[in-house]
Amino acid sequence: MPRSRVLQLLATGGTGGAQESAVALLLHLDRSQVEVEAVCLEGGRTVERLRELGIRVTVIPPQDDESTVRVLAAYLRRREIDLLHAHLFRAELLGTRAAQAAGTPVVVATAHSSRVRSPADIATLAAVTPSIDRLIAPSAAIAAKVRAEGRGAAEITVVPNGVDLDRFSPHRSIQETARVRASLGVPAEAFLIGVVARLEPEKGHRYLLEALPPILNAVPNAWMLLVGEGSQTDALRAQAHSLPIPARERVVIAGFQTDIGALTQALDVAVLPSLREAQGLALLEAMAARRPVVASAVGGIPETIRDGVDGLLVPPADPDALAAAVIRLAGDAQLRDRLAASGRRRVEDRSSVTASVRRVEAIYEEELVRTGVLVPSWVTDVFVSST
Repeated sequence: MPRSRVLQLLATGGTGGAQESAVALLLHLDRSQVEVEAVCLEGGRTVERLRELGIRVTVIPPQDDESTVRVLAAYLRRREIDLLHAHLFRAELLGTRAAQAAGTPVVVATAHSSRVRSPADIATLAAVTPSIDRLIAPSAAIAAKVRAEGRGAAEITVVPNGVDLDRFSPHRSIQETARVRASLGVPAEAFLIGVVARLEPEKGHRYLLEALPPILNAVPNAWMLLVGEGSQTDALRAQAHSLPIPARERVVIAGFQTDIGALTQALDVAVLPSLREAQGLALLEAMAARRPVVASAVGGIPETIRDGVDGLLVPPADPDALAAAVIRLAGDAQLRDRLAASGRRRVEDRSSVTASVRRVEAIYEEELVRTGVLVPSWVTDVFVSST
C-alpha cells in the first residue's frame, strides 16, 4: 500500500515549543506508514537542526502573503501532499489557504500558542477554521481558549506535547554535571536555579531575577542560569547587572544552547515563571530529567503539575512566591527527591514522545480515511483474509 504524504508546515524555523513539537513528529512518525517532510516560512536554527538530522526541509523566503500562498500551493501540488499539518499562526492561516487552492485532502493544525490575539487575528483564524479538518491543542486550557475564540467549527483534540525520555535521561554522571557547570562558570557546589525558555516577556524571567536577592539571603550558595535567546536578552542582562552584590555576580545568561538535556540535568531546581503558557514543554523536559520544578499556575501548566506532588505551583508575576518556593526546596532535600521522582513517573506515564506521536498518527489516519485518501484498515484486513 502506498504511504501517505505528510507535510509539517512551520511559520518560522526559530526555536520554541512549537518547533520542538514539529521536530518530534518529523523524527518519530512511522515511516512505514507516511512520507514526511517540512516547509518553513522563515529560516532559523530549527531549519539548520533538521538538515543536520537529514530531514527534508524547504524554506519559502519571506514575502507577501499572497505570493506565499501561491508558492506553497504549487509545492503541495508538485509533491502531491495528502495531509498538511500547520504549526503557528501564519502557517495555519496561509497553509489552509494554500491547501484549499491545491486541493490537498486534509488540513490539521496545532494551536500551540497561549497568546491573547487581537480581534482582527481571531476573526481571520475563525474564517479559515471551517476548512481545517482537525485542530490539536496541547492542553485542555488551550482547547478552551480556541473554542472561546469562535473556532468550534473544527473538531478539537487535546494531545499533550511529548518528551524524548532518552534525551532527558536522569542518569547523567556527577562528572558530566560538573563539566557542564564549569563550562558556564558555575561552581560545582552551587545550588543552581535555572530557566530554559525563550527570552520573551511572557516567560516572566524578570520576576525570577527579582526573587534572587531574597533567595540568596536564605541560600548563600545559590546561582541562577537563564538558557535561551529572544527580544529580552539585553533587558535581562541590564536587570541582572542592576541587582545588588552578590546577586548580580550569580546570574549566567547562557543564550542559545544545543545540549538542553545536559543543561537541565545540571540544575538543582528548574523554574518556569511564565505569565501564560500553553503547556510548558521545558517543564516536561525537567521532569523527565528528574529535576524538581517550580512553575506559574497559568494556562496548561496545572494540567501537567500537581502542586506538591510533581512540583510546586506559584501565582504568576510574584517574585516573593517564587523566592519562597525555591527556598523551600533548597532547604528540603527529601522534598526535592520526592517531587523529582513523581515528576519523572508522570512524564513516563503521560507525556512520552512516543505516546504523543502515536496519538497524532491516529488523528492523521482518521482524517485520511474520512476523506478517502486511505482505505480503512478493516477493509484491508478483509481483503487479505479473503485472498
